[in-house]
Amino acid sequence: MPTWQVILLGLLEGLTEFIPVSSTGHILLAGHFLGFCSPGKTFEVLIQLGAILAILTVYSAKLLRLLVDLPSDARSRRFVYSILLAFLPAAVIGALGHSFIKSVLFESPMLICVMLILGGIVLLIVDRLPLQPKYVEVMDYPPSLAFKIGLCQCLAMVPGVSRSGATIVGALLLGTDKRSAAEFSFFLAMPTMAGAFAYDLYKNWSGIEVSDATSIAIGFVMAFISAVFVVRYLLDYVSRHGFALFGWWRILVGGLGLGALLVLGDASACGP
Repeated sequence: MPTWQVILLGLLEGLTEFIPVSSTGHILLAGHFLGFCSPGKTFEVLIQLGAILAILTVYSAKLLRLLVDLPSDARSRRFVYSILLAFLPAAVIGALGHSFIKSVLFESPMLICVMLILGGIVLLIVDRLPLQPKYVEVMDYPPSLAFKIGLCQCLAMVPGVSRSGATIVGALLLGTDKRSAAEFSFFLAMPTMAGAFAYDLYKNWSGIEVSDATSIAIGFVMAFISAVFVVRYLLDYVSRHGFALFGWWRILVGGLGLGALLVLGDASACGP
């Protein structure tokens, strides 16, 4: 795989992982049209480590404070419990459906484009609803609310839906404000992405070659750099402008992808 393609996909991963546009959908579509072949789609999952480390870096002070307060602060313990509870549904469904997700859903560019468009429409509608938030501080989300948001996250097993998009839309409809919904999505991303990375590495370790490791390393670095930028500025952006831009972007990318597939066909350059 040419180095420029690795760099492009790494940047794409970092720029889209934490915004509600579906990083997986973008990377899979880019790989499809570039003719990039990754056995088991391992590259696309493993470069997420860069995005994971980016959010850990940006949130290092908050995470350290959380760990320090954990033994003595009931609020901190409830928050950690809520994150783990929200993570549980995706962990179970992801492990049970891993083979189907990777071999069927990840190989369906037409499905990805349709989900990008539908998700964009949903995002635009929800962004304009006159919702009255009950929760504006992520640390005060009750465990029951966190679990429901975690159920919403499971929709992102379908590529093109977006993990952050599903959690943010679910949180908004369940009574949160935009800023805390995005921040909760950040925190929930940590165990979710780390779990997906670890499980995929375990399943595909034997098939990773030296050349693959080099590409993954480059992709990881680019994902880290671009994700740090997004995480630093996303919360302020959505607080002021909402999610409409991301909804329109999804519709644009999904529409262009769908048009290209209809003209060029959806057969992968990688072969069956």
